[in-house]
Amino acid sequence: MTKKQLDGMTNTPIEKMTYEQAFEELEAIVASLESDRSSLDDALTLFERGQELTRYCARLLEQAELKVQQLNEGNLSDFTPTP
Repeated sequence: MTKKQLDGMTNTPIEKMTYEQAFEELEAIVASLESDRSSLDDALTLFERGQELTRYCARLLEQAELKVQQLNEGNLSDFTPTP
């Protein structure tokens, strides 16, 4: 990942992202870190951003789960697909 691409990723405020945008960026960060082409400083920056994105995605998922529970009045049931 080039420095320009890295700067473009890390300049977007996380709280303004959708879950899908955050997860897509997280996947790109993981791929970049796995490629071993980043300098140590860039890798640390990517790792820190990835940690922030992970926490943000987890928080959004928790909020979605709470909303589903509220909509179902706390009576969640297992999903069983019909044949």
